[in-house]
Amino acid sequence: MISYTNPSRVEALGQCVRTRREALGLRQAELGELAGCSSRFVHTLETGKDTVRMDKVLDVLEVLGLDLQVVPGTGRTVSADLADTEADRAP
Repeated sequence: MISYTNPSRVEALGQCVRTRREALGLRQAELGELAGCSSRFVHTLETGKDTVRMDKVLDVLEVLGLDLQVVPGTGRTVSADLADTEADRAP
């Protein structure tokens, strides 16, 4: 499960999913069935809930013919020293 603290980005992802679903003429229930999740999950994703299961998000995007890309952004970055310290604490 991911938890993301920037609602505008989460909402933008949801809007992208909704726009593509509608362009393909799919109902939420149809998309959910094709992606192996519930229509409720599709609704939750489209409305920008800030915690969703990433595996389900990727399944939905695959059905819609969309890819998720991670690119350098303008958000926070951590120094290598801090990242190493946090990795040491991981279970």
